[in-house]
Formats: sequence, structure tokens, C-alpha cells
Amino acid sequence: MTINAMTAKEVTKMVMNKAALFILDVRNEDSFRDWKIEGENFDYLNIPYFELLDGVESIVDKIPTDKEVLVVCAKEGSSIMIAEMLDEAGISASYLEGGMKVWSEHLEPVKVGDVKNGGEVYQFVRIGKGCLSYMIISDGEAAIIDATRMVDVFIDFAEEKGAKITHVLDTHLHADHISGGRKIAEKTGATYWLPPKDASEVTFDYAPLEGGNVITIGLTAINIHALYSPGHTIGSTSFIVDENYLLTGDILFIDSIGRPDLAGKAEDWVGDLRESLYTRYRELSEELIVLPAHFMIVEELNEDGSVAAKLGTLFAENHGLTITEEDEFRKIVTENLPPQPNAYQEIRETNMGKMSPDEEKQREMEIGPNRCAVR
Repeated sequence: MTINAMTAKEVTKMVMNKAALFILDVRNEDSFRDWKIEGENFDYLNIPYFELLDGVESIVDKIPTDKEVLVVCAKEGSSIMIAEMLDEAGISASYLEGGMKVWSEHLEPVKVGDVKNGGEVYQFVRIGKGCLSYMIISDGEAAIIDATRMVDVFIDFAEEKGAKITHVLDTHLHADHISGGRKIAEKTGATYWLPPKDASEVTFDYAPLEGGNVITIGLTAINIHALYSPGHTIGSTSFIVDENYLLTGDILFIDSIGRPDLAGKAEDWVGDLRESLYTRYRELSEELIVLPAHFMIVEELNEDGSVAAKLGTLFAENHGLTITEEDEFRKIVTENLPPQPNAYQEIRETNMGKMSPDEEKQREMEIGPNRCAVR
């Protein structure tokens, strides 16, 4: 019998549809504990593959017969071997094609809404990493915001939609993943925008993204307003698109807020973070739909797979926006931080243009969950 391969796209659809799945993860325990495929109705068994080399008899009774079974490893080789052994034991199982390496890189485009005069907004969900990128399309032109390094996905999608990429923007200098913004701009001739306060050490030319900028996409005058909102980085910038969407970068998430320490500036920037969240954002319409640059847990996904919520809803429900005392906020934001992202200093330097790691090194630098939020 041929063992069935399940693609990252198929697993993503199961996550978004809240389908049931049993995952046998054969990576080592530390890797599994640090980062795994998450789904609301997924069950797990973690047994390192080397413990199963003599046979799978010891785990046969732990694998359900009423659910689809997926075997997962780092790069697929071990999972194919274990899936074949399960098949020989009479258990039907698939393996994840490309393993966690491919899972980390899959991008799923989800339409999040329309803009005036026929334009559209798409969110690209990097399901295995929690990153969110955006494409705004209007009258044959497109802007991309917070692109990941898988640049062909964005370029091909714009081409499918008949749109020319004219602007590429990063809300801030990213520390948890390598930006594809500059590369997309180079390939398409688009203008690459970056907040200048985050760009003091970059080695390349960019257009300075400052408060008051208005960038028009297409002939329909869809405007992206730069709203200076420091805190996660000193240059963190938010965008209001079409007076309807608020792209918050890593300042505000659906269930948490951005951490201010990835440049070693937690104590210095916590006041800026609070002012951005509790003063600048309070001045905005509560009807704005918040579109963040990351999500933390799969429960943040809406029924359609998007990650979005009204600003007013977040003021009522996001625990990071309801801390009344400034001293308590400072304590939580500076002391309640998860481990820093893997290789975050190298990622920052790559995004500054100071390093040019090859593709395999870039993959290695990004492996693992995103850790951009305060817990």
C-alpha cells in the first residue's frame, strides 16, 4: 500500500475548519514541547522516532481508529518510515509532506474584506509561524504589508489577480522572521517603505515611512495613513486603510500586546507602548477592524480562517488593554516575557541588510514559534 502524503495546505484547512486529527509527532521531546502543529480539535502523541526503530507495537493501542492519523517529523523522512511501519501493523496513517520545515513556510491567503470602489484586502496566514502579511488590491495595483521571505507567493498571487505591486511596506524592523519586503520591491520595481527610526543601521535605500504619509494604491485613491505608534520597536508604525482597517503590526494582537524588549529596550520603551495602546489607539474609531502582524494561538482564528476583530472589541476583551494602573502595566510588560525568538539578533541584522544568509540558513533561523507578544 502507498503511504498517503498530506500537504501543509491540507493540514491548514483542517486547522481552519476545526477538523479532528490525531498527530503522531516523532521529533524529540524538546522540539515538540517548543513548537508543534496546533489545532482546536487535534490530539497528540509524541514519541521520538528512534524509540520506534524496533517496531510500533508499543504504541498501536494509543492510536485511535476513528480519526485521521498524521505522522510528523522535521523534514518528512522519519515520518514516512513510521507511517509505513504503522501501515504494516494495520493502521492507516499519512505523513506531513516536507515535515515541519514546510509547515513553517506555508502561507494561506484569506480574503478579509473589500475596500471602496471594488478593491480587496487579503491576509496571508503563515499558520505554522503565526505571522500575518497583507495585500491590498485596487484598480490593478497592489500594496504588500509585512511580507515574509516566501516572496514568490505574493508575486504570483498579485499576478493571478491582475495587479501590479507598486508599494511594499514593513510596519517595523522584524525580529522574529526575515522580511521579504526589500526582495519583492527589487523584483517588481515597487517602492519599499520602512519607518526611519527602525532603519538607522540599514545598508540599503528605502522610502521613509513617517506619520502623515499617504500612499495611494490604484486610481481609486485608497489611502494608507502612517500612524506613528512606537512601543514594540522605536519606529513601529500602524496603518489605517480605507478608513476601515487598522494594521497594527506587532503593537496590538487579538489576545495580547507586543513585547518591547527585542532590541533590549523593554524599560525604555514600555512607556511608548502604553501611550500607543492607551492614548493613540483610543483616539481612533472603535469600528476599525484590527489586522495584526501575528497571532499567538489558533483560537484567535475566525470561522473563515482570518485573524481580525474590531478595535472596540479589543478594548473590552484584550487583557493587554485593560490594565488601569501604569505601574502594573510596566511590571507585566517588562517581567512577563516569553523566551526571545530563535536567532532574533541574526534576523534583525538580515533585515538591516548586514547579513545575507543562504536559503537553508534562513530556514534554520526562523524555525520555531513566534514570540512577539507579552504573555
